[in-house]
Amino acid sequence: MATELTWLGHAAFRIDTPGGKRIYVDPFLSGNPTCPDGEREPERCDLITLTHGHDDHVGDTIAVAQKFECPVLAQVELRGWLSTQGLSEDITQAINKGGTAEAAGIKVTLTHANHSSSVFRDGVFLYTGESCGFVLELEDGFKIYVSGDTNVFGDMSLIGRIYSPDVAIIPIGDHFTMGPREAAVALELLGVIRCVPSHYGTFPLLTGTPDALRELAPPGVEILAPEPGETLTF
Repeated sequence: MATELTWLGHAAFRIDTPGGKRIYVDPFLSGNPTCPDGEREPERCDLITLTHGHDDHVGDTIAVAQKFECPVLAQVELRGWLSTQGLSEDITQAINKGGTAEAAGIKVTLTHANHSSSVFRDGVFLYTGESCGFVLELEDGFKIYVSGDTNVFGDMSLIGRIYSPDVAIIPIGDHFTMGPREAAVALELLGVIRCVPSHYGTFPLLTGTPDALRELAPPGVEILAPEPGETLTF
């Protein structure tokens, strides 16, 4: 079976794996203005992975995880905070940078990201650990690098060297993350041949576009930019 990657708008993705598992990445669904109506209520979920604690990434995690009783893998402080919000406190689901955990037959390794991570509750920002990216290794060995919200940083070359991802999901919107200029350098450092841009087009502040990235990307890198709700097959 193939790997199917569906963009749900903003930084949310649904991954259907060769082994029949369904993964949600940063499932910002119900409050996401670019998420298709038909995607706001998941039919099933085997695993949720989170990059950091901002509301536009945690999104519907708690409701989906409770409904389907699926694991949520996240950096240790963020996973700890989720355990205070109605999710079970499962230490095996709390991981940290460089570490690999396996859930639903999927290997998840947290990587570095340059960003922040917090939740805003009762008029106060609560710290939820460091922002992360991660590498998903699916049942057949296919690897997806999700950078999370970040700028470009030199150690992306180590991510490429160590994990050799088959496709990279990176933000291009600018303002809160890297825009196309930095994203192009990120692709050079990662050494990937396929890129799926994210975190753009949701709000007016996010001005980066896939076309701008295509103009700057290293030769030979394919920029795959589905519409929200559209599925890419690998």
